[in-house]
Amino acid sequence: MFDGIGFMELLLIGILGLVVLGPERLPVAVRSITGWIRAMKRMANSVKDELEQELKIEELHSDLKKAESQGLKNLSPELQESIDQLKNAAQSVNRPYKVEDISPASSPAPVNPAPTETKTAETSSNSEKPNG
Repeated sequence: MFDGIGFMELLLIGILGLVVLGPERLPVAVRSITGWIRAMKRMANSVKDELEQELKIEELHSDLKKAESQGLKNLSPELQESIDQLKNAAQSVNRPYKVEDISPASSPAPVNPAPTETKTAETSSNSEKPNG
């Protein structure tokens, strides 16, 4: 991280920070700076991962175009591997949505009883009383 900064430079920065900020505020400043550095590293790693993923997708896309132009026959091992990866990805996407066929004879039909209206004594007595 500190490729161009040696121990003496870090010691000088620490002493200057101690003089400028004082012993009470220096630890808080160091913590906040390290938090910012961590956030920037996380963001840089996230961008790097997204770019690598996009490059891989672009490579698979170009391999698929090459395979289509060759008619999916006599493919090089790299192209065949890319096609296999795409097929596996497609199967893994379809797997969660796969519907199992259940025959209606093996499962009992759901019984929906008709709703019945019942009145309690309290409800009927409230309707008979006049308001007031």
